[in-house]
Amino acid sequence: MAVLLMVTAAGFVVTGGAAEASRKTTVGRAQYKIMIRQCRYSNTPALRKKCRAAVKTHYRIGRRNNPRLDCRAYSGIVVCGKLMLSRNERRCVTRAVRAGVTRRRAEVECYAFA
Repeated sequence: MAVLLMVTAAGFVVTGGAAEASRKTTVGRAQYKIMIRQCRYSNTPALRKKCRAAVKTHYRIGRRNNPRLDCRAYSGIVVCGKLMLSRNERRCVTRAVRAGVTRRRAEVECYAFA
């Protein structure tokens, strides 16, 4: 039993780097560009930088678009993936949903325009 744990632990250490890289979600080049560009809607330079860093950390470019990636377009704004919403943007989403707007649309519009 102790040997198995040591081997497992050693295997984890040896493959840790590869496992880290494989955790990134593979997306198409166009999807990746959309996610980088959507960071311009973040309210401050620091948030824009944080947004771009998150995209680079969590996604990598593959050969094809990822059909599982949540991409949507509303009011001429295209976004993909999970949006990093500020407190004010989350409040905007709540108000819009209460007014009858779908959550997905409210997130995009509040992210871009709030």
